[in-house]
Amino acid sequence: MRQTSKATVKRARGLRRVMSPPEVLLWQRLRLRPGGVKFRRQHPVGAYVADFYAPDVRMIVEVDGLAHDARVERDALRDEWLRVQGFVVVRVAASEVLKDVDAVVDGVVRLILASR
Repeated sequence: MRQTSKATVKRARGLRRVMSPPEVLLWQRLRLRPGGVKFRRQHPVGAYVADFYAPDVRMIVEVDGLAHDARVERDALRDEWLRVQGFVVVRVAASEVLKDVDAVVDGVVRLILASR
């Protein structure tokens, strides 16, 4: 796996301070360790920054807002690189988080429990 650079760590720290409303809402739930799983927010992984990362199960949860519509190819390349490194990547729409954050968290926990 590629080494995480100081610039990526710095970018991750900055992103923690400016999270989107759906990311903040999801973080409020994930930080409570649903299903006993610890999550990190805006975590550097190689050259990338994952929205949320569960290290025990190597799962990355990405919240996709409108900006991701213009970055479909870039996101696909990123996801493929992460999968090759052994990560499970789960993408959720920001609109789904805003509509029913508890259902999103339940779905993520079910995926984690199924993978154990």
